[in-house]
Amino acid sequence: MAAQLGRRLRKGATSGAVVAAAVAALAASQAPEMVPPPTDNAGGDRAIGTGETTTPPSDGSATGDSPYFTELPPLNTPNKPGASTNLPVITGPAEAGIPASVLAAYKRAEASVRSTDPDCNLPWQLLAGIGKVESGQARGGRVDANGTTLSPILGPALNGVGFANISDTDGGAYDGDKVHDRAVGPMQFIPSTWATWGQDANGDGKKDPNNIYDAAQAAGLYLCANDRNLALKADLDRAVLSYNRSTEYLNTVLSWFEYYKRGTHQVPDGTGVLPVDRSDTRGRGNRPTYTPPYSPLPTTPAPTTSAPKPESPDPKPSEPGVSPRPTQPTTDPSKPPTPTTPPTPTTPPTKPTDPPTTDPTVPPAVKVARLAPVATGALTATTGNAFAKAPTVAALDAVGTPVTGVSIRFDIVGTTDARFAGGRTTATVTTGSSGLAASPALRAGEKTGSFTVRATVVNRTLAAVEFGATVTARQADTLTRLDGDAALPATTGTAFTQQLRVKATVKGVLAPGVLVTGSVVTSKTATDASTEGPYFKGAEGATARTKVFTTDADGLITLAAGDLLAGDKAGTYFLKLTAPGGGTVFVELTVTAPEPTPEPTTPEPTPSTSESPTDSPEATSSPSPSN
Repeated sequence: MAAQLGRRLRKGATSGAVVAAAVAALAASQAPEMVPPPTDNAGGDRAIGTGETTTPPSDGSATGDSPYFTELPPLNTPNKPGASTNLPVITGPAEAGIPASVLAAYKRAEASVRSTDPDCNLPWQLLAGIGKVESGQARGGRVDANGTTLSPILGPALNGVGFANISDTDGGAYDGDKVHDRAVGPMQFIPSTWATWGQDANGDGKKDPNNIYDAAQAAGLYLCANDRNLALKADLDRAVLSYNRSTEYLNTVLSWFEYYKRGTHQVPDGTGVLPVDRSDTRGRGNRPTYTPPYSPLPTTPAPTTSAPKPESPDPKPSEPGVSPRPTQPTTDPSKPPTPTTPPTPTTPPTKPTDPPTTDPTVPPAVKVARLAPVATGALTATTGNAFAKAPTVAALDAVGTPVTGVSIRFDIVGTTDARFAGGRTTATVTTGSSGLAASPALRAGEKTGSFTVRATVVNRTLAAVEFGATVTARQADTLTRLDGDAALPATTGTAFTQQLRVKATVKGVLAPGVLVTGSVVTSKTATDASTEGPYFKGAEGATARTKVFTTDADGLITLAAGDLLAGDKAGTYFLKLTAPGGGTVFVELTVTAPEPTPEPTTPEPTPSTSESPTDSPEATSSPSPSN
């Protein structure tokens, strides 16, 4: 009974209480982080309730609160928590299998969004959960080699009857409806939202909501809007609810998200399994029940070969949500298919799993028409540290399809000592199944400035893709004096005899190799170095009052005794130490004049008691009287 409930979760026709109870039960058994519906149920459920006339605004969600699949994943998850998620490739209609092109699109979108918005922490499994609920992974991976659905995937007219009321915004360009908007494509964007968030992720020059690569990247960017961090539960919930404002939708997406996080594998395009239960086929009150709108509008062109027709009628139930004869009315719409046996998988399309493979004898490099940058924007790092992201490119053929097995050469160009892993200035990387190649880890040297990383196709003369890179000085947001706050004393004409040590940290972590500038200033508010007073020993010029220090391996700078001279002008000065990143500290310097030296005194002459006649002035000035 629990397994059946896990396979078909339906909204009750009379109340949401049954749904809440079912979701809570399943959450406890298989999705521990699933969110129970809030008591006020302020999401989109109210807009589709019996007799509800209030509809959400046109910008309330990416999908216009269109219908969606509500079936939860099996209670038996692909593997146990903590076990390896590198499951073997299994073909066939397995629930954990994701069609190859669809899976590649999700992973490419994750890589692209993480390169431009790493703080969002977008996981591709979240895109897979939304893609499963919105369109059954593009109707089981029925896409062409370029990733475009074989026929349009359209939601119902958003005319206010059971759904939002959104008048036409695209002139029918995407949805074929010039009266009302409809949700479009495998990720079910309404045209007005696509006009803002649409992307050209496969490089074919078009932003197509029916292309799984374009739609997946647009969905990733939409989920990351408003500076969300999807690693936080609250932001994750808000992101999913912004896509479709329904608490049942939230819980269904999160249950698939958890399921795919436990493990998944790739299956060939066209062999994925559709969920069976939709939120728009319930017959609730005055809400219309109609043929699922996600069936293709035009008939898929039949193959010209003698292969069996892919959409031929089958006496067994076909996959839910895909009408075997989209242009022909059913004989009895009121008689639903009997779900007593699982759906018979349709014959896989003749299209290969990994696009493109036209002629295996043609070297992959020959198939490439151009390289497209994936990790865009400038690359930055501080001296001696690794760059946060690696330059990444996609190798595409003439129609924008990713090409596997292409050798991409990355070169460091310019005056720099930045290097790839192993101290190399060049590296060659081969594109993977999604056509992507990322350079090896790039690390800055000790030289600041700008340089370029250039990506080219080996043995081809195609235009290169260049990424600008910049190396800035290491930073320290805090400088701390280690020997107290007392002023350093000295007398004019001598040197300061106390050692000075200052520690540099960034976000609480020691910061080695940081350039710290020391300047002698007259006050803490002065902007220029002093023209008199203390100066640095050995600096260029006898009275240099500015010097640059580099923190050692422990994040310290040290001024030994005698490194700072007092100068010849007494007074109070400050040694201002500043570091890139905002760290600043002031050290007071007190210069005093030396104690005055007493002047020497001249002694008074001492009179003699007897004088010789020859020493007497009178004896020398007048002759002796004669006798």
